[in-house]
Amino acid sequence: MGVFRLCRAACAAAFLAGASVAQAQDPGNAPLEPGTMRARVAACTACHGEQGRAGPDGYYPRLAGKPRDYLYHQLQNFRDGRRQYAPMAHLLRNLPDSYLREIAAYFADQHVAYPPPSRADVGAAMLERGRLLTTAGEPGRGVPACVACHGANLGGLAPAIPGLLGLPRDYLLAQIGSWRSGTRRAAEPDCMAHVARQLDPEDVAAVAAWLSSQPVPPTYQPAAAASITLPTACGSQTQE
Repeated sequence: MGVFRLCRAACAAAFLAGASVAQAQDPGNAPLEPGTMRARVAACTACHGEQGRAGPDGYYPRLAGKPRDYLYHQLQNFRDGRRQYAPMAHLLRNLPDSYLREIAAYFADQHVAYPPPSRADVGAAMLERGRLLTTAGEPGRGVPACVACHGANLGGLAPAIPGLLGLPRDYLLAQIGSWRSGTRRAAEPDCMAHVARQLDPEDVAAVAAWLSSQPVPPTYQPAAAASITLPTACGSQTQE
């Protein structure tokens, strides 16, 4: 199937605005060449930053370097209503899976430096609680450790589990909250929704504070798929 344009007539204005912003953010101020993927994803980088390095306000997450299939599944989820954010749904409406895969591959192949983490303005006890939940979980409550799925270095699992470092605290809070409330969903069995619902608000705050305050190591990247056995069935990992 041929390559489609990212935005059709319904989002032409967003595309043009994205192109302008993306060009301004490019350190070399290089012009966008029509027909290239960099030009086609200009509407994405208007919010998510040049090369998908993340928006400046902490609300729009990093896309660069995330696992290819994870990005593809999220594009599908926005398009198909499993994730709720009207601008994303508008941009992706009617785009075919083949093109979503191209977009995902483009951002997965972008490798740019992470900024230093923000200092967590919380007490030591909360940070320690977040560290323990992330690294050891709480088996008595059915809460697996984050590292059990997202890797020992929290860099994710190829091809479809994302890393957890380098994300803003507010974004982490919002996403875990969305899993708990059901406004963010994935293919059944929805393992992240199940885990999130075992957490109380204090747990969520602790995990978000700890994760967002950790530096990103130089070797940060998804682990090989064969290196981890998931602690629970997860439909998003068998999704086509």
